[in-house]
Amino acid sequence: MPDSDLSEDPDSTEMADTRTAWAEDRTMLANERTFAGWMRTGMASIALALGLKAVFKDTTYPIIAKCVAEIFVLAGVIIFWTAVLNCRKARRRMKDHDVEAQSSRHMTWLAIILTIAAVATGIILFLL
Repeated sequence: MPDSDLSEDPDSTEMADTRTAWAEDRTMLANERTFAGWMRTGMASIALALGLKAVFKDTTYPIIAKCVAEIFVLAGVIIFWTAVLNCRKARRRMKDHDVEAQSSRHMTWLAIILTIAAVATGIILFLL
């Protein structure tokens, strides 16, 4: 992959290569922003579970509120892992890229930590 710096008198090929390198940088950064957005969406799903449990705790059928809250916890976990898989897929398509992207291991560890936290939250919500 060409360097993203231009010489003093670039020809059209060099300029095209540079624009391509910049486009790939933007694509990789967009992939990371998308991953972060999906992580936020998963956490919002878990926050919704907490809110449902809090709002409907005094109903005549609290088990229904607990079950619905657990569905949102499960949805959050699914969102976390879907984000990891989609991010990895996009990174594989850009394996020849020069930019130093976020490590797939870091993204996986983040998903693992959030999954553990979501499961713990789900257990606590169900026991309350």
